[in-house]
Amino acid sequence: MVRAKLVLQEITDCSWGGKRIKFQTQYDSSIPEDQRFQKATPTGSAEFQIDNPAALEQFKLGETYYVDFTPAPKS
Repeated sequence: MVRAKLVLQEITDCSWGGKRIKFQTQYDSSIPEDQRFQKATPTGSAEFQIDNPAALEQFKLGETYYVDFTPAPKS
């Protein structure tokens, strides 16, 4: 498993009704965890289009989130 720490930078409306959320890596030199993440992954971003109101309620602009990358089993 690989873990990333991302901050929600942007929420925009999509023309078809959902929303696009965009995450980017963050760096705060006063936070030791951020120093470790920045050294391993200095830049990065992730973008998702979501059309599920219950899922969208889980995300707040400016908040940080962990994203875990775990290999999925092959079908």
